[in-house]
Amino acid sequence: MSVGTAGESRTSLPPLGTGPHRRRLGLVALIATFGGLLFGYDTGVVNGALSPMSEELGLTPFLEGWFTSSLVFAAALGAMVCGRLSDGWGRRRTIILLAVLFFAGTAFVVFAPGGDTPGTHTPLGFGTLILGRVLLGLAVGGASTVVPVFLAELAPYEIRGSLAGRNELMIVVGQLAAFVVNAVIGNVWGHIDGIWRVMFAVCAVPAIALFFGMLRMPESPRWLVGRGDYAGAERVLATVRTPVRAAAEIGELRALVDEERGASQIGWRAIFANRNLTKIILVGVGLGIAQQLTGINSIMYFGSQVLEQSGFSQNAALIANVAPGVIAVIGAIIALQMMDRLDRRKTFITGFTLTTVSHLLIGAASLTLPEGNAVRPWVILALVVIFVGSMQTFLNVAVWVYLSEIFPLHMRGIGMGISVFALWIMNGVVALFFLPLVDGVGISNTFFVFAAVGALALLFVWKSVPETRGRTLEALEEEVTTGAIYVPRSR
Repeated sequence: MSVGTAGESRTSLPPLGTGPHRRRLGLVALIATFGGLLFGYDTGVVNGALSPMSEELGLTPFLEGWFTSSLVFAAALGAMVCGRLSDGWGRRRTIILLAVLFFAGTAFVVFAPGGDTPGTHTPLGFGTLILGRVLLGLAVGGASTVVPVFLAELAPYEIRGSLAGRNELMIVVGQLAAFVVNAVIGNVWGHIDGIWRVMFAVCAVPAIALFFGMLRMPESPRWLVGRGDYAGAERVLATVRTPVRAAAEIGELRALVDEERGASQIGWRAIFANRNLTKIILVGVGLGIAQQLTGINSIMYFGSQVLEQSGFSQNAALIANVAPGVIAVIGAIIALQMMDRLDRRKTFITGFTLTTVSHLLIGAASLTLPEGNAVRPWVILALVVIFVGSMQTFLNVAVWVYLSEIFPLHMRGIGMGISVFALWIMNGVVALFFLPLVDGVGISNTFFVFAAVGALALLFVWKSVPETRGRTLEALEEEVTTGAIYVPRSR
């Protein structure tokens, strides 16, 4: 097998073809990405549910921050643990476990006891809320690691970017659903006590769908080959490939696994024994951190608060906050169309350039338009929409696809877990300090800080991130292990 440039593959695999196997592949992707939908809803619902919950339970700003960030930091642990778990236990069974965690976490949050009188809470009640958020965080982190890997390992290389990227589309669909549910419930039934529980309860429906759906889905064929189950892997591939293509892929996978075993490349030992594997881990970690330091989740978590500070009323901010959610979905759809046509590096460079410019414009608008100016909230809203659209079109989908494909098979769960762990830790740091930073230095300086960090991220991508598009996972594995992936390619 030989490998061409970043934009083209010269693999000897037969063509993918069309037919029932393509529809089956689409169904498997749809069911698995309910994990992404849950990821999005659970991270977005707090955007509107936090205020009524805090009023009913009498939570202080400190307890609000604890409640919000507990999911994020638990997600970091979930990403690490579930990545490793999926290597040993299987991608499919791990996703089924995540569905159980999503449902259990939702139940704890929805049925957490309140205080004896309105505006109060008990230690047991708040502890139950935190337990529920921690369970949801473990599930969110696990889904962010395992679902993209599952999709990448099932996908043919020709459409790997668009197929694996569907998970990010479902994440933003989940966030948009949370924003819409919050806006409708907050404006129509916001006066009802405990209405925030209904906002959280919606999450139970896709959790049930994910659980029962994955019971009927196959295991990753590449994971099965890694366990020596060649017959099982070929049976799976036969349902999502033509027979000739399935047999050819099994042959390549068998040769690769035999080569790995001959080299004794297993897990952590292989990473630290090979500087190229250590280097690719650092690339994954750096890319995950850079993505979060754009501040995208400060908008997804606290968008309504930012819009209130810009000049919108509370109810108007809830409605206006739907706009970033809509543009995120549109951007994800555009990104899926581009994933298999535009090089990953070009996508990253374009994305960090646009988000950095957006930060500068948001900061400048906030600085030059005084508070009370009728135009100010609408200008900032428009710039926030541009920022979210740029982020979603060029960075979010591409980063998750890149992390799912860059690591060799024997360390894919570990590598993805470490990278996403770093991503979630930085997510938590941004979630904890964004509002205090806005309160301390104002919206303008906050976004100027994001712009400075964005410039550094752009330099990191330019210097350190190698190209991956247009090559099979097996070809990428060989190039990552030998270091050939870092050698500049001529077209």
